[in-house]
Amino acid sequence: MIGRLMTMTAHPGRGGELAAVLLRVAQGLRGFPGCEIYLISQGAADPDTVHVTEVWRDEASAQAALAAPPRADGPAPADVLALLSSPPHRTDLTVLGGVGLPKSDSRP
Repeated sequence: MIGRLMTMTAHPGRGGELAAVLLRVAQGLRGFPGCEIYLISQGAADPDTVHVTEVWRDEASAQAALAAPPRADGPAPADVLALLSSPPHRTDLTVLGGVGLPKSDSRP
């Protein structure tokens, strides 16, 4: 499994709006093949900072999600980008296991 931590900074005062758009993205990923976790969090001390924690079965699954056409009822990538005050910061991870992951894929 692979993971990503995305940190995004919204324009001042628009963190709630960014989080709401990303929650809509998350809703669209429910049931998407290979998407194990897509968690949206907002900074407690800085609500204009929004984090996305992603866990994918493999890189191909993550790339398939990026390549998929936007759902008619979901936000477009431009909707997210318009709310950002700077480019997102991405940290790539190798997922070792833990609570909330499928037992068959988790490592002890």
